[in-house]
Amino acid sequence: MEPITVFKALSNETRLNILKWLKEPEKNFPVQQAHLPKEVNIKGGVCVGDIQAKVNLSQSTVSQYLATLQKAGLLESERYEQWTYYRRNEQAIDALAKYIKADI
Repeated sequence: MEPITVFKALSNETRLNILKWLKEPEKNFPVQQAHLPKEVNIKGGVCVGDIQAKVNLSQSTVSQYLATLQKAGLLESERYEQWTYYRRNEQAIDALAKYIKADI
């Protein structure tokens, strides 16, 4: 984890909100996994389209925000057919919390 990259990713209110909302995907994205057959489990991931609908920004902007968070290591993605699902990388978030507590 590169701290500067992480802090830059978190410096945008919408990106920070996305990360917060993904902490409780069932609460914040009630129709998640709508495109998936019942037997497919994407482990709490949320489709880009559902995130886009919540933030009310263009798909390209939302995709860029998600890529920034993923590059910082804060998100993981999983693809199923044409849909990409994002979820928080809890290990990276825990490491960030430890870094802040120990080094800042």
